[in-house]
Amino acid sequence: MIQTVAVTGAVVVTTPSIVALADVRKAIEMFRQVNVEVLGVVENMNSFACPHCGKPVDIFGHGEGAKTAQAYGVPVLGEVEIDPRIRIGGDTGKPVALEGENAAGAKSLYALARATVARLEEVAATSAGPSVQID
Repeated sequence: MIQTVAVTGAVVVTTPSIVALADVRKAIEMFRQVNVEVLGVVENMNSFACPHCGKPVDIFGHGEGAKTAQAYGVPVLGEVEIDPRIRIGGDTGKPVALEGENAAGAKSLYALARATVARLEEVAATSAGPSVQID
């Protein structure tokens, strides 16, 4: 007998801007109303490494996505920095992630992917969702 369980859910992506978080709150509330599991929150563009000194600059703020996730009881799946390499890779069709998980600009993306997979496994383990049995 083969049994599979389908797991679906939503990943909510935001910038740390307080204005953007109003949409995140609305999205989480909407997903809950229609019984869609919110897998977690991703804070995109959370910091920028100054090219001169290397120190992080919080252009849009920082940590507001995590505060909102905590308020709604959902995990933070990751934070993705502002990195020109990410944009250049996307624009040229050569994603920075292809350079490997230790490549500058790719570390946060790999961490996000791992956290999302772990969260899907967690939800699948506790899900009473639909299942298909083949005898």
